[in-house]
Amino acid sequence: MQLIADSGSSKTDWRIVLPDGSIQQHRGVGFNPTYQSSEEMSKLLRDDFLLGISSDVQTIHYYGAGCSSEGMKLQVENSLRTVFAHAKIFIEHDLLAAARATCGREPGIACILGTGSNSCDYDGIEIVHSTPAPGYVLGDEGGGAYIGRRFLQDFIHQEMSSDIYKRAKEELNLDYNEIIDRVYKQPFAGRYMASFCRFISKYKSDPYCYLLYYNAFQEFFKKYIFKYPDWQIRQVNFVGSIAFYNSDILRNAAAEAGINVNLILESPIAGLTLYHKQ
Repeated sequence: MQLIADSGSSKTDWRIVLPDGSIQQHRGVGFNPTYQSSEEMSKLLRDDFLLGISSDVQTIHYYGAGCSSEGMKLQVENSLRTVFAHAKIFIEHDLLAAARATCGREPGIACILGTGSNSCDYDGIEIVHSTPAPGYVLGDEGGGAYIGRRFLQDFIHQEMSSDIYKRAKEELNLDYNEIIDRVYKQPFAGRYMASFCRFISKYKSDPYCYLLYYNAFQEFFKKYIFKYPDWQIRQVNFVGSIAFYNSDILRNAAAEAGINVNLILESPIAGLTLYHKQ
């Protein structure tokens, strides 16, 4: 039995490939070794679904946010071993998940626009180059945390349309002191900031909300896509909820920037399952 995981900071998609080729699925909490210790991740892995299959899983292909160094990969592997003691475990970065899911075994540029953002140049086998992605404090342009942060800044300074400001007050019950507490004192500030993208997407027909996404995508292109060789003639693929649920704005922004967008997927898990079944 194979277990495949695509894990971001907000959620993890799990797929089981049974010996007869059939597939089962499960969605659980997200993991990121940049912000969580092995002990914290181990506790979250004590999930009824995972515990129920722990003795049957022979191989695990885990793709995760934050798994960019051997130390981070080992941290995740140690956490998984508390549940899957006898499985063969392969840990890879979520960028490779995006590349394998969208490009398969063909070259291309793969991007993540979810809670955070990232990108890579993929040669059909492995990642040959990626631009540094310093996270929600110093980066994540185009990602949910970045867009949510800009929204909260504008709310605090009342630098948004009066209609959106009014709706935010009524629907989100935003309070300055709570915002400061959640961003600076509570864990998972990036996840908190990204949560406001549901509200922003709901009203993306409003010019203010539309431009939050549009401008963030343009910033992403400048920081990432434009730095890859021959980006003008290559296919660019995206995975992640921000890209998927705002694909209309993303495609408009990309067209104006001269970027050739190919696939936009909400999650790479289906493509990864196909990749490993083959």
